[in-house]
Amino acid sequence: MLIDVRETWEILEYGKIPGSVNIPLNEVSEALQMNPRDFKEKYHEVKPSKSDSLVFSCLAGRRSKKALDTAISLGFHRAQHYAGGWKEWETYEFSENKKGN
Repeated sequence: MLIDVRETWEILEYGKIPGSVNIPLNEVSEALQMNPRDFKEKYHEVKPSKSDSLVFSCLAGRRSKKALDTAISLGFHRAQHYAGGWKEWETYEFSENKKGN
């Protein structure tokens, strides 16, 4: 599961990596401790289990690193973060789209 920890307004203004779920950084700890029904209702996704792979992303890697530390402290040991974040992905995506035109 790819979790984008930017604020909702950032997602609306700049976009997101397709397939990512927006859980702002200040909600990550609470979200990962929610019961599955509440998580599904709030985020429209199945709550990840502690054995699932999680990848956190943000704009440039700082907030995703904090989210990673939070997840690991809660027992999500298969978590990692995308250090390049949206900035890197957007550059890659733009160059791939440009090649296709």
